Amino acid sequence: METLEPVPTTGAGGSGEPDWPAALSAHDRWLRRVVAARVREEQAVDEVMQEVALAAIAQRAPLLDSSRQAGWLYRLAIRQALLYRRRAGRRRALVGRYAGREPRGEEDPNPSPLAWLLRDERRDLVRIALERLHPRDADLLMLKYAEGWSARDLADRLGVGLAAVEARLHRARGKLRAELATLAVGIEDVHAREA
Repeated sequence: METLEPVPTTGAGGSGEPDWPAALSAHDRWLRRVVAARVREEQAVDEVMQEVALAAIAQRAPLLDSSRQAGWLYRLAIRQALLYRRRAGRRRALVGRYAGREPRGEEDPNPSPLAWLLRDERRDLVRIALERLHPRDADLLMLKYAEGWSARDLADRLGVGLAAVEARLHRARGKLRAELATLAVGIEDVHAREA
Protein backbone atom coordinates (compact mmCIF):
# COMPACT_ATOMS: atom_id res chain seq x y z
CA MET A 1 0.00 0.00 0.00
CA GLU A 2 1.25 3.45 -0.88
CA THR A 3 2.11 5.77 1.99
CA LEU A 4 0.92 9.35 2.04
CA GLU A 5 4.01 10.91 3.53
CA PRO A 6 4.35 14.65 2.97
CA VAL A 7 7.00 15.64 0.48
CA PRO A 8 9.81 17.69 2.03
CA THR A 9 9.88 21.42 1.46
CA THR A 10 12.42 23.00 -0.81
CA GLY A 11 15.66 23.20 1.03
CA ALA A 12 17.24 26.03 -0.92
CA GLY A 13 16.28 29.35 0.56
CA GLY A 14 14.30 27.79 3.37
CA SER A 15 11.00 29.17 2.10
CA GLY A 16 9.04 26.33 3.66
CA GLU A 17 6.92 25.90 0.53
CA PRO A 18 6.40 22.38 -0.79
CA ASP A 19 8.32 21.15 -3.78
CA TRP A 20 5.21 20.74 -5.96
CA PRO A 21 6.85 18.82 -8.80
CA ALA A 22 8.15 16.29 -6.27
CA ALA A 23 4.79 16.18 -4.47
CA LEU A 24 2.89 15.63 -7.70
CA SER A 25 5.33 12.94 -8.74
CA ALA A 26 5.02 11.18 -5.37
CA HIS A 27 1.20 11.19 -5.47
CA ASP A 28 0.78 10.80 -9.23
CA ARG A 29 -0.33 7.16 -9.32
CA TRP A 30 -3.27 7.38 -6.94
CA LEU A 31 -4.30 10.84 -8.13
CA ARG A 32 -4.51 9.46 -11.67
CA ARG A 33 -6.81 6.68 -10.43
CA VAL A 34 -9.06 9.24 -8.75
CA VAL A 35 -9.17 11.40 -11.88
CA ALA A 36 -9.81 8.40 -14.15
CA ALA A 37 -12.74 7.34 -11.97
CA ARG A 38 -14.22 10.85 -12.19
CA VAL A 39 -13.75 11.68 -15.87
CA ARG A 40 -14.34 8.13 -17.19
CA GLU A 41 -12.21 8.90 -20.25
CA GLU A 42 -8.72 7.42 -20.29
CA GLN A 43 -7.39 10.00 -22.76
CA ALA A 44 -8.57 12.86 -20.52
CA VAL A 45 -6.52 11.83 -17.47
CA ASP A 46 -3.29 13.43 -18.74
CA GLU A 47 -5.10 16.68 -19.55
CA VAL A 48 -6.68 16.86 -16.09
CA MET A 49 -3.39 16.01 -14.38
CA GLN A 50 -1.72 18.87 -16.25
CA GLU A 51 -4.42 21.18 -14.92
CA VAL A 52 -3.82 19.82 -11.41
CA ALA A 53 -0.09 20.49 -11.73
CA LEU A 54 -0.68 24.03 -13.02
CA ALA A 55 -3.15 24.77 -10.24
CA ALA A 56 -0.78 23.39 -7.57
CA ILE A 57 2.18 25.41 -8.81
CA ALA A 58 0.13 28.58 -9.31
CA GLN A 59 -1.60 28.46 -5.91
CA ARG A 60 -1.22 31.74 -4.07
CA ALA A 61 -1.70 30.73 -0.43
CA PRO A 62 1.14 28.54 0.85
CA LEU A 63 0.17 25.22 2.37
CA LEU A 64 1.19 25.74 6.01
CA ASP A 65 0.80 22.15 7.20
CA SER A 66 2.72 19.78 4.91
CA SER A 67 0.90 16.77 6.40
CA ARG A 68 -2.24 17.98 4.60
CA GLN A 69 -0.58 17.91 1.21
CA ALA A 70 -2.20 14.66 0.02
CA GLY A 71 -5.68 15.81 1.01
CA TRP A 72 -5.20 19.16 -0.68
CA LEU A 73 -3.99 17.49 -3.87
CA TYR A 74 -6.95 15.10 -3.72
CA ARG A 75 -9.44 17.98 -3.49
CA LEU A 76 -7.60 19.80 -6.27
CA ALA A 77 -7.72 16.71 -8.51
CA ILE A 78 -11.47 16.27 -7.86
CA ARG A 79 -12.12 19.93 -8.68
CA GLN A 80 -10.12 19.79 -11.91
CA ALA A 81 -11.87 16.55 -12.94
CA LEU A 82 -15.27 18.14 -12.38
CA LEU A 83 -14.23 21.23 -14.34
CA TYR A 84 -13.11 18.97 -17.18
CA ARG A 85 -16.42 17.11 -17.17
CA ARG A 86 -18.30 20.41 -17.27
CA ARG A 87 -16.24 21.61 -20.26
CA ALA A 88 -16.71 18.26 -22.01
CA GLY A 89 -20.46 18.39 -21.40
CA ARG A 90 -20.68 21.88 -22.86
CA ARG A 91 -18.62 20.78 -25.86
CA ARG A 92 -20.92 17.77 -26.43
CA ALA A 93 -24.01 19.98 -26.13
CA LEU A 94 -22.59 22.45 -28.64
CA VAL A 95 -21.75 19.70 -31.11
CA GLY A 96 -25.22 18.23 -30.61
CA ARG A 97 -26.87 21.58 -31.30
CA TYR A 98 -24.93 22.02 -34.53
CA ALA A 99 -25.46 18.42 -35.61
CA GLY A 100 -29.20 18.69 -35.05
CA ARG A 101 -29.53 21.99 -36.84
CA GLU A 102 -32.08 22.14 -39.59
CA PRO A 103 -30.83 23.44 -42.91
CA ARG A 104 -31.70 27.05 -43.58
CA GLY A 105 -34.88 27.74 -45.50
CA GLU A 106 -33.09 28.66 -48.73
CA GLU A 107 -31.07 25.42 -48.78
CA ASP A 108 -32.64 22.31 -50.23
CA PRO A 109 -32.17 19.38 -47.80
CA ASN A 110 -31.59 17.09 -50.81
CA PRO A 111 -29.73 19.27 -53.32
CA SER A 112 -28.99 18.20 -56.84
CA PRO A 113 -25.34 17.39 -57.58
CA LEU A 114 -24.96 20.71 -59.40
CA ALA A 115 -26.49 22.69 -56.52
CA TRP A 116 -24.25 20.81 -54.10
CA LEU A 117 -21.12 21.66 -56.13
CA LEU A 118 -22.13 25.32 -56.46
CA ARG A 119 -22.79 25.57 -52.71
CA ASP A 120 -19.38 24.02 -51.96
CA GLU A 121 -17.69 26.37 -54.42
CA ARG A 122 -19.42 29.35 -52.80
CA ARG A 123 -18.28 28.22 -49.33
CA ASP A 124 -14.72 27.81 -50.59
CA LEU A 125 -14.78 31.31 -52.08
CA VAL A 126 -16.01 32.80 -48.81
CA ARG A 127 -13.34 30.88 -46.86
CA ILE A 128 -10.57 32.09 -49.19
CA ALA A 129 -11.88 35.67 -49.09
CA LEU A 130 -11.97 35.57 -45.27
CA GLU A 131 -8.37 34.32 -45.20
CA ARG A 132 -7.33 37.32 -47.29
CA LEU A 133 -8.88 39.80 -44.85
CA HIS A 134 -7.07 41.24 -41.86
CA PRO A 135 -7.53 38.75 -38.98
CA ARG A 136 -9.41 41.36 -36.92
CA ASP A 137 -11.96 41.86 -39.73
CA ALA A 138 -12.29 38.11 -40.31
CA ASP A 139 -12.85 37.51 -36.58
CA LEU A 140 -15.52 40.19 -36.46
CA LEU A 141 -17.39 38.71 -39.43
CA MET A 142 -17.10 35.15 -38.10
CA LEU A 143 -18.48 36.15 -34.70
CA LYS A 144 -21.29 38.13 -36.31
CA TYR A 145 -22.44 35.54 -38.83
CA ALA A 146 -21.16 32.15 -37.68
CA GLU A 147 -21.89 32.70 -33.98
CA GLY A 148 -24.93 34.90 -34.56
CA TRP A 149 -23.76 37.70 -32.28
CA SER A 150 -25.45 41.07 -32.58
CA ALA A 151 -23.48 44.30 -32.86
CA ARG A 152 -24.32 44.92 -29.17
CA ASP A 153 -22.90 41.48 -28.24
CA LEU A 154 -19.74 42.24 -30.20
CA ALA A 155 -19.36 45.65 -28.54
CA ASP A 156 -19.85 44.20 -25.06
CA ARG A 157 -17.53 41.24 -25.52
CA LEU A 158 -14.80 43.10 -27.39
CA GLY A 159 -14.87 46.11 -25.08
CA VAL A 160 -15.47 48.74 -27.76
CA GLY A 161 -18.33 51.10 -28.46
CA LEU A 162 -21.38 50.09 -30.47
CA ALA A 163 -20.72 52.74 -33.13
CA ALA A 164 -17.14 51.50 -33.55
CA VAL A 165 -18.33 47.91 -33.98
CA GLU A 166 -20.93 48.91 -36.55
CA ALA A 167 -18.34 50.92 -38.48
CA ARG A 168 -15.84 48.05 -38.37
CA LEU A 169 -18.54 45.61 -39.51
CA HIS A 170 -19.47 47.88 -42.40
CA ARG A 171 -15.82 48.16 -43.51
CA ALA A 172 -15.22 44.42 -43.06
CA ARG A 173 -18.29 43.54 -45.15
CA GLY A 174 -17.10 45.92 -47.86
CA LYS A 175 -13.64 44.33 -47.90
CA LEU A 176 -15.19 40.86 -48.02
CA ARG A 177 -17.40 41.86 -50.96
CA ALA A 178 -14.35 43.24 -52.78
CA GLU A 179 -12.38 40.03 -52.17
CA LEU A 180 -15.30 37.90 -53.33
CA ALA A 181 -15.62 40.00 -56.49
CA THR A 182 -11.90 39.59 -57.19
CA LEU A 183 -12.16 35.83 -56.67
CA ALA A 184 -15.28 35.58 -58.85
CA VAL A 185 -13.53 37.42 -61.69
CA GLY A 186 -10.59 35.03 -61.35
CA ILE A 187 -12.90 32.03 -61.52
CA GLU A 188 -14.68 33.42 -64.59
CA ASP A 189 -11.28 33.79 -66.29
CA VAL A 190 -10.45 30.17 -65.50
CA HIS A 191 -13.83 29.00 -66.85
CA ALA A 192 -13.36 31.09 -70.02
CA ARG A 193 -9.94 29.52 -70.64
CA GLU A 194 -11.34 26.03 -70.12
CA ALA A 195 -14.17 26.61 -72.63
